[in-house]
Amino acid sequence: MDVSLNLWVLTILGLCALIAADFFIGGRKPHEVSLKEAGIWTGVWIALAALFGVGLLLFGGTAPAGEFFAGFITEKSLSVDNLFVFVLIMAKFAVPAIYQQRVLMVGVLIALVLRAGFIGAGAAIIANFSWIFYLFGAFLIWTAWKLIKEARAEDEEFEENRFLKLVEKRFPSTDKYHGTKLFIVENGKRLMTPMLIVMLAIGTTDVLFALDSIPAIFGLTQDPYIVFTANAFALMGLRQLYFLIGGLLKKLVHLSYGLSVILGFIGVKLVLHALHESGVPVPEISIPVSLGVICAVLVVTTITSLRASKKQAAAEATTKEHIEA
Repeated sequence: MDVSLNLWVLTILGLCALIAADFFIGGRKPHEVSLKEAGIWTGVWIALAALFGVGLLLFGGTAPAGEFFAGFITEKSLSVDNLFVFVLIMAKFAVPAIYQQRVLMVGVLIALVLRAGFIGAGAAIIANFSWIFYLFGAFLIWTAWKLIKEARAEDEEFEENRFLKLVEKRFPSTDKYHGTKLFIVENGKRLMTPMLIVMLAIGTTDVLFALDSIPAIFGLTQDPYIVFTANAFALMGLRQLYFLIGGLLKKLVHLSYGLSVILGFIGVKLVLHALHESGVPVPEISIPVSLGVICAVLVVTTITSLRASKKQAAAEATTKEHIEA
């Protein structure tokens, strides 16, 4: 898909306008986000992504539209896994409920900027080194296996990344929140507040997730424009999704297994594509097939997770009754 500089500029300006509208309408005043508000805004962002995909269908054809929807669904599902870590970060820094949406908004924007850099680097590497598909494919298959191993681990704890540790070491900070202020002056010294630290934690931690999500979407499309827009729409609705399904995250007990299947599937797709590019007569997996597999895995994962959670809750209730008796 040929994308002119003007279209890139218009797209980025349009995304900035949507982010600004989101901030001024729903996030300007700190408050606790209700399920109703989170549900409405989640629906708005999904509808906007769907409209963008329809626009690609009308002006670009079925191939770009299919690639966008496959990429968007993949990135959205992978971003749900991010929410588990975001919950841990919020708990570690004891972020008050009224400030959590501001933290997520800025953190997600930091993540989007960093991901744009990853996407640009990935596109440049793919354009010059076709063998990178072998590396991407192998990495995704390894990540899929790693996800399965992590899913079996019972205890999960957030560990600060090196960048965050460096910031906290170099710049003095307070141990109390001061509204939404990022810096305050105390006894003539300029100090960071926990608000800035947790925003950096959200944004920079997402980079670790981008290490597998970016190669994954490049396995579905090599068009930088589609890769960027799919990531943008998936990330921009992440804040509302956090409040909407925050209470349901613990019930998605099989999510990591589902994501590992998706990553492994895309890894195999990348390896087959690399072999095909090298002249080896192997079949390639089409976008419709990819989209179908991704959706099917997510549906099955959700259903089995909810069933398993329901059985576990029933077993715990029975055990409690026996103990009380």
